[in-house]
Amino acid sequence: MKLIIGDYNYSTWSMRPWLYVHKHGLPVEVKRYDLFSEDLRQVLLERFSNDKVPVLLDGATEVWDSLAILEYLGERFPDSKPWPEDTEARAVARSVSAEMHSSFGALRNEAPMNLRRQFPGYRLSEEAIADVGRVQAVWRYCREGFANDGPWLFGEFTIADVMYAPVVMRFRSIPVNLDDDAAGYCSTVESDPSVREWIRRGLEETHRVDEDELDWPSKPVTEI
Repeated sequence: MKLIIGDYNYSTWSMRPWLYVHKHGLPVEVKRYDLFSEDLRQVLLERFSNDKVPVLLDGATEVWDSLAILEYLGERFPDSKPWPEDTEARAVARSVSAEMHSSFGALRNEAPMNLRRQFPGYRLSEEAIADVGRVQAVWRYCREGFANDGPWLFGEFTIADVMYAPVVMRFRSIPVNLDDDAAGYCSTVESDPSVREWIRRGLEETHRVDEDELDWPSKPVTEI
């Protein structure tokens, strides 16, 4: 089984299946390419993913789109416990994961993931600030209703945490107002060994994607 991904520094969609694979130690070979590079273009020419990463290859089976990949990995490796066991919790976990997948457009556009830079004083639009508020409301709803004293959204680590991990990475770069519980959840994500490894790899990269670099004064990030 092989997973094709883009830059650690920029590619939020790539982060999700990589994090799931790394955290659970799944037997998946990871192939990383610079986004928009000729090498990646040549690799994706042979695939049906519409020139996008990530792509999972399992023999003749090709799976694209991060949420579909996560579902597939959960089915292939059920011991990784992709979703909560409780029926209601599982339904909510799927709902918030799908919401992350399809929503928060203003936040995505205005605050691309960039692990190597911080942007002090950067101002989000009202729409993006509303997205930040909704993210916190989702986290609060999950943790108050289903966490059962565990550190993750549903107590134990699930696909829902994978889906929201890149949001935590965005919050590393831009100033946002977080309540105490949201800040605590961000600390849980950032301190996870697999997340730290992703950040470490991102900090080591030198490839630059101009469209993911904000036109705002910034300072470099040198520590995980």
